[in-house]
Amino acid sequence: MTAWTPTRRARNGEVELAYDELTASQGKAPLLLVTGLGVSRLWWPDGLARALAAQGFAVARYDQRDAGESTHLPPTTTGNPVTALFRKRGASYTAEDMTDDAIAVMDALGWESAHLFGQSLGGAVAQRIALRHPGRVRTLTSVSAVPGDAAGLGALRYIRLRTLGKLARMRYPDTPEGDVEAGIALARLLHSPAHPLDEQAVRDSVTSLADPGVRDGHSQSRQIGAPWHGPAVSRITVPTLVLHGADDPLVKPAAGRAVAARIPGARFVSLPGVGHDLPEPVWNDVAMRVRRLADR
Repeated sequence: MTAWTPTRRARNGEVELAYDELTASQGKAPLLLVTGLGVSRLWWPDGLARALAAQGFAVARYDQRDAGESTHLPPTTTGNPVTALFRKRGASYTAEDMTDDAIAVMDALGWESAHLFGQSLGGAVAQRIALRHPGRVRTLTSVSAVPGDAAGLGALRYIRLRTLGKLARMRYPDTPEGDVEAGIALARLLHSPAHPLDEQAVRDSVTSLADPGVRDGHSQSRQIGAPWHGPAVSRITVPTLVLHGADDPLVKPAAGRAVAARIPGARFVSLPGVGHDLPEPVWNDVAMRVRRLADR
């Protein structure tokens, strides 16, 4: 069983960020997991964290603002993440604020710098951290993410609209049971086609998470609608690895290729048979690739 430290709190202004650290990995090279849209840090597979620790990393994870046990901001009028992509004003906070949240967590951990590993929205946030705080980032691994400087139509061009429509039509009751069913539906929609989905294992995992973020359109809208005012991703200077599932049903592989093409020296790796998740068969390979990146 994977052991994490008790939940701790970092602070960025009025926002508290919940985080924890893999106990077996403490004292190694710092690596921060940057979580995707709306969900809590508990969605990271423990097996992936263990694989990274086995490669010599001290692994920590945190809940972004508006997710998990971190501060949730006041409701806004927009509860549709797609609409939020095009909102020109009225955002609750900026994408810069979200990058500063990660730095607050690193400060609380006592890390002067860290390797970043971000997936989906977390990949875009990790790219932005590397732009805004380059001295705090050792390497960047961006997984299944759009370019961090893309907005509106620039971001939507990389999204599979059919899957986005299915996500938008998902409706589940505001109950713990509804949270579980929403989580299972999300796992089914985004899973890797070459790796059969273990429905009972998914149900057991999602039940233990008890995460309402999967169906919280308002929090998701605030996260995805946070505007970025910083430089282009072509200004990223840290060693970068871009991973993308070849069969990602949500974010087109062209997004990962675009990220890698625009960052000097970045390497793009397509993961055959992988969707918008990271299934168990690829954990060791992914961890080894991150290790090689760190050794560059």
